[in-house]
This record gives sequence, structure tokens and C-alpha cells, in this order.
Amino acid sequence: MTILVFGRNGQVATELRAQAEVTAIGHAEADLMTEGAAEAAIARHAPTVVINAAAWTAVDKAEAEEAAAMRLNADAPAEMAAACAARGIPFCHVSTDYVFAGTGETPWCEDDPVAPPNAYGRTKLAGERAVIAAGGNAAILRTSWVFSAHGANFVKTMLRLSETRDSLTVVADQVGGPTPAADIAATLLRMAQAMCDGQNGGLYHYAGAPMVSWADFARAIFARAGRNVTVEDIPTAAYPTPAARPLNSRLDCSRLERDFGIAAPHWKTGLDKVLAQLGG
Repeated sequence: MTILVFGRNGQVATELRAQAEVTAIGHAEADLMTEGAAEAAIARHAPTVVINAAAWTAVDKAEAEEAAAMRLNADAPAEMAAACAARGIPFCHVSTDYVFAGTGETPWCEDDPVAPPNAYGRTKLAGERAVIAAGGNAAILRTSWVFSAHGANFVKTMLRLSETRDSLTVVADQVGGPTPAADIAATLLRMAQAMCDGQNGGLYHYAGAPMVSWADFARAIFARAGRNVTVEDIPTAAYPTPAARPLNSRLDCSRLERDFGIAAPHWKTGLDKVLAQLGG
């Protein structure tokens, strides 16, 4: 199995590079904002499977730059999926819980109605639909609340703030599953191998367990890192952002376990590993 990864320095791409022998290409080699760049890269490298870990992830910035986000989150994956379908090779693509409305308290299943609450979600949904429309053997992995020792994420933000503050206000009415990037990478590699061996892809959910609010996740970070920081619960309404955030980011991950034998990861285990990497 020869793996071509789009994306190089993001959280998931970094973990893919750490866990397997892959060819990971970044902006310098394939400018995904340019039409045809993705297809050209696939033709040049001739992999046996492609994983797309590149994305526009600046949720608030997408509100003002939706066309650019659409190019990276929808048009580029469409090109990748079409190129893979034409060559008969599997394609794995990462998506998000933001394709759902984010209402209620029931975990979202793959076939639930979609209704993105913001521009980022709309671009990611368009990407999903384009990948499916390409008609090849493709797997879409929706995930949520990604964290690692790399890049920008909630864990690193909380640790940084704890260096200068002994109390923080954190949103408590948004609930989801924090997901270690390392586990996402491992899951993508397992799915890619299975698809190379003849298994069909599909639409799947993968998020950490158990479900938790941002505020309680922050408390766990501080407790496990040995930081004496008090967390005060606040509602989403008290922390306005340009892009609307879903209150319900819970994902039902049972389909992935049924089809690929991959269970939802325990985020506390992943958090301990990340804290060890960061030196606590």
C-alpha cells in the first residue's frame, strides 16, 4: 500500500506521518486552491490509496471567505475523488459534525438530516456530496473536537491560558466528543488498508468517548495536567462568535465499529498522551 496524503502539517496529517510511511504533500507541492493541482499530484505520485487531511478549518474566517473555504473543502476533494475513481483506487476523506444542525441531545447518525449552521459546515457538506458523487470507493470520516500536541486546538489553548490565569469561563452548553488526532490517523490507516484489500468505504462517524461539554473538558485538562485553574460555566450566548456553533456535536459511532471493527476512542487516554508529549 502506497499512501498519498494531502496535507502535511495539520493535526491529522502530522499524526499520519508519524504512524506510517506516507507521502504527505503540502501547499508548496500541490496548491489545492488551484484547479487541477490535486489531480496532477495523484497522477505524479501514482499511489494505491489517497487520504485527504487538508482542509479549511478556520470556522469563523469562513463566514467572510466562504468561496475560498468552498474551494479547499469541496472543490479540491471533488477533484481528488474523481481522480481516484478514474484510477480505481480508494479515497479517504475527513469531514465534520458541523454538517448537522447541532440541535437536540441525541447523537447524530450518519443518515440523519443535515443542516449546517455556518459557512464552514456548508463547505464541508458540499465536499462530502462531491466525494460521493464521484462514484469511486470512498470513505468519509466525520469527526469532532480534534486535539493533539500539534497545531492550534482547545487543549493547547487551555494550557496556554493556564500559564497566566487561575480562573476561566468556558462554554458549558456545547456537548461533543473530543477526538485525539492520533486516533483519527490510526483509523484512517486501518480503513485505507481494508479498502485496498477490497472492502467498500462509506459514510462514518468517529469521535471520542464519553461525551462531555467544553467546560468539563477544560476541567479534565487542568486536572490531568496538574494545573490549579477554576472553570466557570457560561452559555454559548455569553461567548458570541462570527460563526454559529452547534450545541449538540454528539456522534453515533456504531456503524464504524460494525463495518471496520473500530471503536470510539477514549479521549482521556488520548489526552494523557498529548499532555505527556507537551511535557504536562
